[in-house]
Parts: sequence; C-alpha cells; structure tokens
Amino acid sequence: MKLAFSTLGVPGLPVPDVLALAAAHGYHGVELRAHPEEPVHPGLSPADRAEVAARFRDAGVEVLGVAGYARVAAPGEDAPVLAELRDLLRLAHDLGAPFVRVFPGADPDRPREESDAIAARRLGTAAEDASALGVRILLETHDSHRTGADAIRILGPVGHRQVGALWDVMHTWLGGEQPSDSHAALAPHLGYVQVKDVASAEDTTPLPLGAGVLPLTECVDVLSRHHWDGWLCWEYEKRWYESAAPLPELLDGGREHLLRMLNEVS
Repeated sequence: MKLAFSTLGVPGLPVPDVLALAAAHGYHGVELRAHPEEPVHPGLSPADRAEVAARFRDAGVEVLGVAGYARVAAPGEDAPVLAELRDLLRLAHDLGAPFVRVFPGADPDRPREESDAIAARRLGTAAEDASALGVRILLETHDSHRTGADAIRILGPVGHRQVGALWDVMHTWLGGEQPSDSHAALAPHLGYVQVKDVASAEDTTPLPLGAGVLPLTECVDVLSRHHWDGWLCWEYEKRWYESAAPLPELLDGGREHLLRMLNEVS
C-alpha cells in the first residue's frame, strides 16, 4: 500500500513546503484540500495548475486526490452541484490526480430514498465527465451517509466505474459499523482509505496514529487479507482543531505506525 497525508493537516501551507514534508518524511502522495483558502483550488489559472503539477512531478510525489466539498445529496437544483463537480474534475485532471472527493450532505428531514436518488442521479451524470477526463469521483463515508451500508445505497444504483467510494474509517466507526462490514460494502467501489485517530466518539480532536480508539489495525488487516494494494491517506484534521499538535512533527511516527501495522498483517 502507498502512504499519503492530507493538506487538511497543514492548512494554508504553500505547495513547495507540502512537497518538502512529503519527501522528508517518506510519503508517496498528498491529498489536496480544494478550498479557496488553500493554495490549490478550482479558481487556479491554467498556468498555476501547470506549475503545481510540475512541482509534484519534479518532487516525485503524487497528487493522490482533490478533496472537494460538493454535497451530492444536498437539496436544491442539480445544476450548481454538477457545475461544482465539473470544476473539481477539471482541476484534478489538470493536476494529474486520479480522484475527486465529494460528500453526501443529505437533508436529514428529507426521506432517505429521495436523497439517495438525488445523489445517484447527479453522480451518474457527472460520471460521463469523469470518464472523459480520466478522473474518478469518490463518495466519502461522511455526514448523512457515514457507513459503507449507507454509501452503497447511492453507489449501487449509479453503477459506473468512474464513481466509487472513499472509506473514512472514523465515520464508519462512528456509525457503528465493523471494519469487515465496511469493507464488504465498499470493496467493489473502493478508491482509497482515509485513516486517522481520535480519543473517543465525543472527542474527535485528532491524535497521532495509534494513540486513540479507532480500529486502524482491523481496517488494515481486512484490506490486506483481501489483497488490496491502494492508498492509505492520513487525514489529520488540524484545520478544525487549533489545539491539536502540529502535523509535521507527527509525520515520521505516523508513517512508522502505518508500516508497522502493514508488516504485522502481511
């Protein structure tokens, strides 16, 4: 498996500094948070996109994915959501990233079946753009659809190879789903896996990997037993928790913990 980290852990850090961290601490890739407050976002000019892509190539680091904030099950018209998805897909294509992350974001007061159908319709439409650009849209296990069982209600009806799943291990755990069940639901659609650690369901302040309660070993074990050879991306949510320790000083320990788990289950 390849290891990456998300720029959510180093909010606002310039791309050259992000690449220096990845290279210095032995990470193969970086997930780029695509928000206007970050250096990389859909508003970048073609020249700026080309420069970012060249910097990654020169550093020998991969752009794992573009982490967008489109909410595919949200109420409202399809057009704005589809426009946001297409902007993210074009950005990923220009950067050479294989994946775009999206959220479900369903209205809790709307019937579940209706929200599922809205999301499936939008993703099915955007899948054609994704196919043309060679990028895959990944629905993250998050918010209204935090388990694999939730996500599959959307992904199953879409049935397109360019639409898949991003397994956020914290959200499936918060949803009460066992790693083996999450994997069984998501495996046919799995793009990559986000790992993290927290103290409890009530305190989700990010911790160093292995210092909290999330079932990371069980997740890595089930992936290894099924011969999955994709990406593990450490999503350290420093952006939302100012009191959390800085990510750069934790990167070595996080890599070592992931490699130790991989060695133990291999």
